[in-house]
Amino acid sequence: MFLRQFKYLVAVVEEEHFGRAAAYCNVTQPSLSSGIKQLEIELGVPIFLRGRGQRFHGLTAEGEHVAKWARLILSHCDAMRDEIKAMQKDLHGSLRMGAMPSMSPILPLMLQKVREIHPGVRVDVHFIGNEAMKLGLDNFTLDCAMTYLEKADLGRRNFMPIYTERLSLLVPDTQEYDQMTEISWKEAAGLPLAMLRPSMHERRFVDAAFKKAGCDVVPKIESESILHLMFQTQFTELCTVIPSHFTNLPGLHPGTKALPLVKPEVSQEVGLFWAEGETVMPMASIMVAIAKDFNKSGDLRKLLGEEAGKRTRRAAKDKTKTSSRGLN
Repeated sequence: MFLRQFKYLVAVVEEEHFGRAAAYCNVTQPSLSSGIKQLEIELGVPIFLRGRGQRFHGLTAEGEHVAKWARLILSHCDAMRDEIKAMQKDLHGSLRMGAMPSMSPILPLMLQKVREIHPGVRVDVHFIGNEAMKLGLDNFTLDCAMTYLEKADLGRRNFMPIYTERLSLLVPDTQEYDQMTEISWKEAAGLPLAMLRPSMHERRFVDAAFKKAGCDVVPKIESESILHLMFQTQFTELCTVIPSHFTNLPGLHPGTKALPLVKPEVSQEVGLFWAEGETVMPMASIMVAIAKDFNKSGDLRKLLGEEAGKRTRRAAKDKTKTSSRGLN
């Protein structure tokens, strides 16, 4: 068996057309078909469902398994090349990463480290949901993924916690909210809201928090873009729930104010996922090493205000206890 045959197979599956796959592989269509036919003869099974023309009609049951192994073998070959280059301190290639949209303010901090340590590596970020991340990790089209630990359901993966996400209510910076330093979920439920779509994980988490506070909400506007919701707050009377780290990092929209959401105070842990196994693929190992450094130094959590947030919450509890003692 030859690696070229596996490349032909994967190209046909991804392009869903023999002619386009041949062009992608820079070979003639007869050469590509001949290579795949040879692979079928060597394995003793049909790989493709047969039909007329150059169109892709799908894979046989055996073909599905062959395609999965082909991707794995090609991925390991790429990893071998990257590892050899890394030994020569000259790592090049593409780091393919999946992430939730709510993590967009965090990624520049991590990816800056990638550029500093590995200037020859190009980063390709896909903002997608958990199902697409699982598929990407399964098909070796993603090297790693960053998402919420509790509801990830990405299959058997290695993972590492990175930071804790808490939530705030972004409100217009008007006199109505001038004296407020925090807001309860029950109070937030009574305000005009713009929210993410119900199909998104972040929205389901927010809905659960409102429900825990005994509230049901009907937003005025729904969108798949957190940035769009923040613009709604900037230019209209609407409020929106955002991850608190959007406000702890530079770039908070002018004309808005962030109020930490309390009663209940909810949070979810965000982590890095990569393929299971003792050996970490070179591209994934870049992000693993950076995540480990951030965890060891605590720099990311400090920048996100987690330590400051803990001190503020402790101070609030102490104040409550002092007030209670005074009443007694």
